[in-house]
Amino acid sequence: QVQLVESGGGLVQAGGSLRLSCAAPGRTFSSYVMGWFRQAPGKEREFVAGIHWSGGSTGYADSVKGRFTISRDNAKNTVYLQMNSLKPEDTAVYYCAAGRHYSGSYHYSRDYDYWGQGTQVTVSS
Repeated sequence: QVQLVESGGGLVQAGGSLRLSCAAPGRTFSSYVMGWFRQAPGKEREFVAGIHWSGGSTGYADSVKGRFTISRDNAKNTVYLQMNSLKPEDTAVYYCAAGRHYSGSYHYSRDYDYWGQGTQVTVSS
């Protein structure tokens, strides 16, 4: 079992920035694919960004391309989501996820085996 702990959420004005972190205490996840998903009130969970275990490949939802950056530090067992130029529509609970195998895509929640509890991001207009 892999425990994922997200942090870094909060309230920010539109145009601002936040950096989310996801840690796996006591666990090495250097071989896992990592992803970020989000769920807004009344909406389904959606893919945001993903990164290969090597860090050499990433994928983004069209809605966040050019504004969000996913990265990882395997030595620290931590993955990050840098969010810039935030918009009110980015308001959601953000979830970190880890997958044991890379399916060729980062977009599908079914490819991830472990999930964090989520961190709230609220962007005010």
